[in-house]
Amino acid sequence: MSELEWLAAVLVLINVALVALRSVWNYPFALVAVSVYAIVFFEAKLYSDMLLQGFFFALNLYGWAAWIGAREDSGVPVGWMTDRARLRWGLVTVAAWIGWSFLMHRYTDAVAPWVDGGIAMLSITAQWLLARRRVESWWLWILVDLIAVPLFAWRGLYATSIVYVALLGLSIDGLIQWRRAAAEGALV
Repeated sequence: MSELEWLAAVLVLINVALVALRSVWNYPFALVAVSVYAIVFFEAKLYSDMLLQGFFFALNLYGWAAWIGAREDSGVPVGWMTDRARLRWGLVTVAAWIGWSFLMHRYTDAVAPWVDGGIAMLSITAQWLLARRRVESWWLWILVDLIAVPLFAWRGLYATSIVYVALLGLSIDGLIQWRRAAAEGALV
């Protein structure tokens, strides 16, 4: 475990705690965390996760801009997806996972291209839905956390694995808080 990994881990925990609270201030922490994690994942040969950090950086910039305009005194409003949108996003995510993981398996020396690719594609969808302030993003983050914990432990990224256990708890809390906020009449 490197000091760089621990720094990234702490920044991610602060970021996700602020997201669960619907605070726009989560984004500065996210931008630094994903930059540091890109280096950590490159060194661990988890290339999908490494490249994912670049996507997270761009999407966090987008989310920051989107959340700034949507802020209220009680936090950023949130809402639910339609059934049709859920199906569409589900199919796109599965197709992206298969395509991406095949490419990583075929053209890189990635150590776990299918699992790592699944984490990456689920994370992309979850982050996009989070930026769009959709409650369903938390269900995807919970799934990502459950898959990521054993993968990162297997690769010796123990601090990151511990962080993902903590993220699982924060994701469950985020789901509860966002469901409550959506039920109180936030964004639909």
